[in-house]
Amino acid sequence: MKNFGRVLTAMVTPFNDDLSVNYRAAADLAKHLVANGSDGLVVAGSTGEAATLSSEEKLKLFAAVLDAVGDKAAVIAGTGSNDTRASIALTKETEKLGVHGAMLVGPYYNKPPQEGFYQHFKAIAEETALPLIVYNVPGRTASNILPPTVARLARIPNIVAVKESSGNLDQVSEIVRLVPKDFLVYSGDDSLTLPILAVGGAGIISVAAHIVGKRMQEMVAAFAAGDTAKAKAIHLELLPFFKIIFITTNPIPIKTAVNLIGLGAGPLRPPLVAPAPGELEQLKKVMQEIGAL
Repeated sequence: MKNFGRVLTAMVTPFNDDLSVNYRAAADLAKHLVANGSDGLVVAGSTGEAATLSSEEKLKLFAAVLDAVGDKAAVIAGTGSNDTRASIALTKETEKLGVHGAMLVGPYYNKPPQEGFYQHFKAIAEETALPLIVYNVPGRTASNILPPTVARLARIPNIVAVKESSGNLDQVSEIVRLVPKDFLVYSGDDSLTLPILAVGGAGIISVAAHIVGKRMQEMVAAFAAGDTAKAKAIHLELLPFFKIIFITTNPIPIKTAVNLIGLGAGPLRPPLVAPAPGELEQLKKVMQEIGAL
């Protein structure tokens, strides 16, 4: 499966009150998301609090989501880290489960040079047959995977996509210019979905789709059909929600929003904390304005 779809949700990880992973709630949430606009799910990414999940927890989570929706939607496993050997090991174990692909975050903290990025992703790709998505999120990793590096990686057969979260439309445009036509460029920022579609992007790996997945699917479909006026109208309608879910560190607002609509995502794992009272009220207000509450 090379084309994972147009709207993928970067799924939150539900926890029980004791902060253990709630695998049943994860399966239920996955079913809800697929029934409400998601072509696929990215599991154990930034929004899924991957930084506080053990490898064992991730594997159980991948299996639970795959069992719940794997016959209906793409299940993409977040298997990357800042340790190349550990990323290879987890990706190989994950492949045995039957997931449809893996997403690999750019190594964080290490701050590798561009050649280091290339060698990291190349080494993982050589050890798996899974289709791979490179995830560039400089705001979290403290380093940027530049367009010429993405273009080099795109020549590796099973590196099929990039999730671009640099927030830089010029950078996205340059990637689209350099990579093959069948290489998928996904927006990693909800508010940039429409602009990135306009320069050749394939879709969105979304946070907002937890709540507004059907509307996002309508927006992307409208753009694909040439109805740019409708796509623009939906974009502007959803823009306040796109912004409010990043009022503080992701996934604090979106996990709170999921709980507010009764889907039982549970608490956040430390060091993340609940939103401040003022942030919560602003989130509720916007959700009410868009009809989500």
